[in-house]
Amino acid sequence: MIYTVTLNPAIDKTVTIPDFCLDSVNRVVDCRLDPGGKGINVSKVLSALGQPSVVFTLLAGDTGRTLRAMLAQAGLSVVAHELPGQTRQNLKVVDPARHSNTDINEPGAPASAAALAGLRQDLLARVQPGDLVVLAGSLPAGAPPDTYAGWVSACQAAGAKVFVDADGPALREAVAARPYLIKPNESELVRLAGCPLPTETALVAAGRALLAAGVHKVVISRGAQGALYLSEEETFAAEGLSVPVGSTVGAGDSMVAALALAEARGLPWREAARLSTAAGAANVSCQGTEPAPREAVEALLERVVLRPAQ
Repeated sequence: MIYTVTLNPAIDKTVTIPDFCLDSVNRVVDCRLDPGGKGINVSKVLSALGQPSVVFTLLAGDTGRTLRAMLAQAGLSVVAHELPGQTRQNLKVVDPARHSNTDINEPGAPASAAALAGLRQDLLARVQPGDLVVLAGSLPAGAPPDTYAGWVSACQAAGAKVFVDADGPALREAVAARPYLIKPNESELVRLAGCPLPTETALVAAGRALLAAGVHKVVISRGAQGALYLSEEETFAAEGLSVPVGSTVGAGDSMVAALALAEARGLPWREAARLSTAAGAANVSCQGTEPAPREAVEALLERVVLRPAQ
C-alpha cells in the first residue's frame, strides 16, 4: 500500500485572470476549487493512474470538514486527526495572457505535538514491510523541523520505503534520516546545498552528494527543462515536454505520484523516469490541481527522451 502524509493540507482556489495586475481591479474569468496539499495531490494522481492509496492528514474547522468531504467525493481513503482553528485556503492565480502562475498560500492551522504523534501512531499501526510512504509539503506551525526525519526513521524501521518532497529545514533534517527518495526542484536543491548550482553539472554533483549521504534515489525537477534522475546505479536526464499550459501547480506532485507507482510496481528506473516525466507534463495541461487522466499520461510516454546527464 502507498500512504501519503499531508501535515499542512489546503483547499486550493484557482482563478484565471488574463492580464493580472497589482494595484488594480482584476476580473476572474474562471474559478475552481480542489483539495490541496502536496501529499493529497500525490494521492489524487495515484487514483487517476489506477493505484489506491491512503491519505493521512490533519484537518481543522469548517474548512477541514469541507476538505474531508471533497476527498470523499474524489474516492480517496482518509485518516485524519482534528485540530483547532481552520484548515488553510490557498489562492492560485493563473494568467494565460502573461503565461504566469502566482501562488498565495495561507499558513494553516498550528499542529500540537499530540496531534502529530497521534497521526504518526495511526500510520505506523498500518505500515507493513514493502509499503511506501510519501511525506510531502510544508510543515504546519508548531511542528519542529525534524518532524519528517522522525517519520522517515520510524516508517523505514517498519519496513517501508519513504519518499520526501519538502523544502528548507524540513528537507535538510529528513535527508539526515536517509529516506529512500527525495524530489527537490532546482530552487529547493540550491537551498539544501547552500550554494548556487548554475549548471546541470553542478546539479548532478549536488544530487550525487545526497546519494553519498545515504539517500537511495534523487530526482531534481527543472520545470520546462525536464528533470534529472539519479540512483546508485545510473544517472540520466529527461528532456522537458512541450505541452499546452493550464496550470503548473502540482506538476512536481504528479511526478512524485508516478515515481511511487513505479516503485510499487517494480518498474525499472528508466521506466519510472519516463512515467514521472509524462505525468508531470500531463498535469501542466490541466486546470488547477486537477489530476491528468491516465490516458493523457500514457499518450506522452513515447515522447519522453532520456539522455546522459551533463
